[in-house]
Amino acid sequence: MNCPANSWKQWLAENGPRLLLFARGWSNSRQDAEDLVQEAILRMWHHQADKGSTPPDLPLVFSTIRFCGLNHHRSESRRRKREESVIYLNDFQDVWLDPVLEEDEEAVILRHAVQRLSQKLREVVVMKFWGGLTFLQISETLAISPNTAASRYRYALEQLAQELRRMKEDRHATA
Repeated sequence: MNCPANSWKQWLAENGPRLLLFARGWSNSRQDAEDLVQEAILRMWHHQADKGSTPPDLPLVFSTIRFCGLNHHRSESRRRKREESVIYLNDFQDVWLDPVLEEDEEAVILRHAVQRLSQKLREVVVMKFWGGLTFLQISETLAISPNTAASRYRYALEQLAQELRRMKEDRHATA
């Protein structure tokens, strides 16, 4: 018999990087993203206790991270208004899923291009490409139609392709 803790550890080892990547879109730093993932996993742990303590479905966890991210943003904006603090800029220097890609120039260019997408487009790309979700699962997670999820994905890919073409042209023009 497989212990629930072991099945959760295995599930988290398989899905942790994609969840962290998605959480990065909702946070200002890797540490904040880790906090969002941890909060979502804790919520799921309690939620799944009534269901035999099995690991949850991936779309539900993406949705929970999104919910936690929205709550985090609301509380952050309230705090900023109260304290009139400095706006923090995103620091996306960490590696997304593969440590080998940290020094790869094209991976860095792609990472920056994805980060420049709008929030709506970026979250669909992350859930589809790195999260491995279907458009139906994405639509359920984001409360949009599957066609909207597909069109956002298509539009994001067009924007990324256009930007990468422009960057390659710029690179070859200077060479």
